[in-house]
Amino acid sequence: MEEVFKYLQQLKENNQREWFMKNKPIYEACHEMMIETADELLKEMQSHDLIETVSGKKSLHRIYRDVRFSKDKTPYKTNWSGSFRRATAQRRGGYYYHLEPGASFVAGGFWGPNKEDLKLIRDHLSQEGNAYRKVIAQIFFKETFGEVQGDQLKKSPKGFDIGHPDIDLLRYKQFVLRHDFTDQEVLSQDFPKKASQVFQNMRPYFDLMSDFLISDLNGNEII
Repeated sequence: MEEVFKYLQQLKENNQREWFMKNKPIYEACHEMMIETADELLKEMQSHDLIETVSGKKSLHRIYRDVRFSKDKTPYKTNWSGSFRRATAQRRGGYYYHLEPGASFVAGGFWGPNKEDLKLIRDHLSQEGNAYRKVIAQIFFKETFGEVQGDQLKKSPKGFDIGHPDIDLLRYKQFVLRHDFTDQEVLSQDFPKKASQVFQNMRPYFDLMSDFLISDLNGNEII
């Protein structure tokens, strides 16, 4: 992984197609290292969750940037990232990893819930706010993630009173859990195990949110 980080730093300093093509053999070698790391991470995760993503290679995102709608026209990402999809409609929430010198983290949750899912989450929070607060107040949760992150409304969402006791929860539009890693942690041999443990610590949160998203307010399954 040291070679991977060294390459990413060089790419950041030389983010142009000519340099990339000249050094493509190094990129390909680093890509293989990342596949191995992602495979190890997937193997660890399969011990505590059912993952639909079939391989570490399939989890990896492309290094090429989509510059069509961006003012930044540099062609390549200066990080390695990827995501794992949980299997079946009953298991909600997704896993994401981002490896970059000085800015590595793993994350998970609900980045862009659609209108229907967001309304369902809010309906449940309006009635089961205490159950939600109990999950995010657990010591291991706070030590791992701190607080739930994500964009929030400045006012109350449509259909909910500004005086609702859980209005602070109802304002959320995204529900993201994040844990940062130092370069030393990422470069250690046990990084896949440590990252997997962080993902496993998301499970009580995912389990509750999955219940919200697959059932109505009477507890009847809706999928």
